[in-house]
Amino acid sequence: MVLDVKPTRSELLKLKKQIKLAQSGHSLLKKKRDGLILEFFELLKKAKSVRKDLANNYSLAISKVNVARVVHTDLKLQSLALAIKQTPTVELQTKNIMGVRVPVISGDKVVKTMEERGMGMLSSTAVIDKAISAYEQVVEQVIKVAEAETAMKRILNDIEKTKRRVNALEFKRIPEMQAASKFITLRLEEMERENVFRLKRIKNKS
Repeated sequence: MVLDVKPTRSELLKLKKQIKLAQSGHSLLKKKRDGLILEFFELLKKAKSVRKDLANNYSLAISKVNVARVVHTDLKLQSLALAIKQTPTVELQTKNIMGVRVPVISGDKVVKTMEERGMGMLSSTAVIDKAISAYEQVVEQVIKVAEAETAMKRILNDIEKTKRRVNALEFKRIPEMQAASKFITLRLEEMERENVFRLKRIKNKS
């Protein structure tokens, strides 16, 4: 910061206001950072839970489809898969967490009825139905995992940005302004002493 050789009190007052504003911003950013960190760990717990559920559901689906392959032929399973007319649709929305936009992902027609799958009563069996249902649940779980992990990444990115801003204010901007304020204060006091000394000299001469 470049300072005038003869600073004024108005400059000092202006600088002190800037320091207060920077300190207030620093406090708010710290609160935001701390709040986002708490949100991140909540999302982390959720992500671990849904990932565990996904792994369990996937293992179950694999075992059910293996049973279906033993009972029926791969050709029959492939023909039934091709008969499905409705494919799931994924809807993406967002919500605000402390100023960070995170996704809200929902799937429509992920879990289907037999009619929606396009299979006749005679085409499918209980074994096949269980295998299909298991995989539909896997797809539902994948959507939940995608939502949780994408939200985590966005929150983490914002935590890093906020930390950088907090550190810049705390270790650079505010100390620089405080040093400048101290310098101006000392310079003004020195100028005041010089004025008093000059006035005394003039008085003594007269």
